[in-house]
Amino acid sequence: MIIGIVGKPSVGKSTFFKAATLADVDIANYPFTTIKPNHAVGFVKIDCVDQHFNKQCNPREGYCINHKRFVPVDLVDVAGLVPGAHEGLGMGSQFLSDLNQADALIHVIDISGSINEKGEPVEKLSYDPANDVRFLEEELDYWYLGIMKKGWEKFARTTIQEKKEIHKSLGKQLGGLGVNENMVEDIIKKLNLDKEKPLSWTEEELFQLARELRIRTKPMLIAANKIDVPGASDNLERLRKEFPEYTFVPCSSESELALKEAAKHGLIDYVPGENNYTVKGDLSEAQTKALEFIKTNMLDKFNTTGVQDTLNAAIFDVLKYIAIFPGGMTKLEDQHGNVLPDCFLLKEKSTALDFAFKIHTDLGKRFICAKDVKTRMTVGKDHVLKHRDVVEIVSDK
Repeated sequence: MIIGIVGKPSVGKSTFFKAATLADVDIANYPFTTIKPNHAVGFVKIDCVDQHFNKQCNPREGYCINHKRFVPVDLVDVAGLVPGAHEGLGMGSQFLSDLNQADALIHVIDISGSINEKGEPVEKLSYDPANDVRFLEEELDYWYLGIMKKGWEKFARTTIQEKKEIHKSLGKQLGGLGVNENMVEDIIKKLNLDKEKPLSWTEEELFQLARELRIRTKPMLIAANKIDVPGASDNLERLRKEFPEYTFVPCSSESELALKEAAKHGLIDYVPGENNYTVKGDLSEAQTKALEFIKTNMLDKFNTTGVQDTLNAAIFDVLKYIAIFPGGMTKLEDQHGNVLPDCFLLKEKSTALDFAFKIHTDLGKRFICAKDVKTRMTVGKDHVLKHRDVVEIVSDK
């Protein structure tokens, strides 16, 4: 699973990325600071199941603080884009190709309206951030359309001549974007397109098909960055009404980055996503004022900086994943004594058999049954798992 961090230049996209991952990336207030995509690991936060067993877990990947489990996810920060990206303007061609493998997108916008459409600083609240939501949709839609239309007439004619089904051919052609034939077939029916006559599809119909494919394969939520700027909250409420189909998460990337850096250097104790911190080191007057500003303008007002909330929303609300722990009925430790060392992210409605295959192909092939470690019940391969289940797989060894 890969989450793409996207947006126009200078809105705080790379700051968001660094705040989420503490990766060493360039941050500057001018267009195209990010040229090549940055890859790093972020984390989603859940209540750890170790409390259920009165234990302290020892994750092999990620970490656990105060029984809050942080599960790793792959993030990619791509070059900022400007209007006309699908035509190659700015870093457009690179930006779009870097998004091929992304399962979902976090669109970072400057909700304070202080960056114009070119990524240039302007007076706060003078630019309408709603324009950014629309333009990214448009760039992605035209990108999909451009891929789909490459040699369209020849492609459609060959499909007809060889008596192939158009949804199967398109699903194969666009597989690199996460498209599959069932998805194409469903959209063709929704748009009432004549699947026997793809050459008759109009430009507008092709665009609508591309848009529907984009919506399904690159689901998106909006990180409303710089929410701590006075007046930005009004913009947020307006955009929520204007774009009800999106989840908007208010955030301050700079605040989260400051808190994490302070914690990293031992100045404070801070659990990402929480609404407070504890001072533990000697702070300068400037550091004290900076942290107090964050406490007053973000943590007290919004209960969080929003960065952790955004990552969680992307995984659990947009992609609808659940977290499942492998465990044993009689033993929660691995061979090295680590308690509940692993946690897997699976699609909602995944079964016990799906989980077995996720752990290892051989476990799936030799599956006998599964055991719900919390309830002590034995379940079959079609048993639908729930978020934060602890499951033991029994196989034919």
